[in-house]
Amino acid sequence: MTSQARIWRHFDVWLLAAVAVLTISGVAMIQSAIADNPELLELDVVGRQTIYALAGFTVLLLTAAIDYRMWSALAKPMYVFNLAFLALIPLAGVVGFGATRWFQLATVTIQPSELAKILMILVLADFFARNKHVIRQPKTLIRSLALTGVPLFLIFSQPDLSTAIVIGVIWVALLFAAGGNVKHLAILAGAGLFGSVALWPFLADYQKSRIVTFLFPNPDASFGATYNVNQALISIGSGGWFGQGYGQGTQVQLRFLKVRHTDFIFSALSQEFGFIGAALLLLLLMFVIFRCLRAAQTARDTLGALICYGVAILLLFQGSFNIGMNINIFPVSGLPLPFLSYGGSSLLSSLLGIGLVESVILRHKKIEL
Repeated sequence: MTSQARIWRHFDVWLLAAVAVLTISGVAMIQSAIADNPELLELDVVGRQTIYALAGFTVLLLTAAIDYRMWSALAKPMYVFNLAFLALIPLAGVVGFGATRWFQLATVTIQPSELAKILMILVLADFFARNKHVIRQPKTLIRSLALTGVPLFLIFSQPDLSTAIVIGVIWVALLFAAGGNVKHLAILAGAGLFGSVALWPFLADYQKSRIVTFLFPNPDASFGATYNVNQALISIGSGGWFGQGYGQGTQVQLRFLKVRHTDFIFSALSQEFGFIGAALLLLLLMFVIFRCLRAAQTARDTLGALICYGVAILLLFQGSFNIGMNINIFPVSGLPLPFLSYGGSSLLSSLLGIGLVESVILRHKKIEL
């Protein structure tokens, strides 16, 4: 048996299968959620998501085949590319939903901030792995903060507060996983609370509106964030134990539930498949996160462990925030539900992250010669 064949013996088929089920379920729910909406049918959102899914699984397998340690040598070029890509957004980006976050290339729309999440996991994992012997020193904290701060600022200025928060969470999580000083982390937490208040004047009007309506909701609202959340809660509650059936959800099919194929796809799924269907979805997503954390534990080096931990935190935070938004315990944001919400860039970045985890798993043991 060749050395390459020996590597693939360790491939995590269960992780791939769970991700495949989630992705296929997402495409199926998007099909139901568009509810014969002529605008969405004209855009062929189901066909687009299917193509992105196929491309994403190809990227996953190719990424798994590449030794993850090769990315360490490319960390600096990737970081520069990331900054350049984000910096071009104000110059050539497409405006949508009050923000400039996308590039339009022919019929393909690319969101650089989604790719930035994975690139920052690689860049920060490489930085902390290289500096693990001085990880508890203040200078390491400051350097890592500067490394994270530039792309975070570029994303925040789009404006995209939710993705900027994701980048910040990834930084804090990887710093903690790498053995950062707990006192420093506590100071960061305090600074973060203060900073969240100080940033209020710099938020876009729609961002302020979402926070205000979350804190002081108007139960009689007929549009806006409060209306969307009310419809989401009605959708989830009316699903009961087993749901109203695929393609039969009243709030979904009658279009009372807005952005049901993106932000509120969890509510659409809950209405059609009920508590049991939603619970199975959550268990499957937690299983994926568990396999990522397991890969971090069995990784052969710090770099591999931090990559897997970063991907797990990304999926956990985004999944938790999206579902929390659907059940009104977090403000409405544009964070997608991993593998299920419509969005090609989001799906590709999630599958790329799983490909990196698989690459670490394939090489968690020394290759026999």
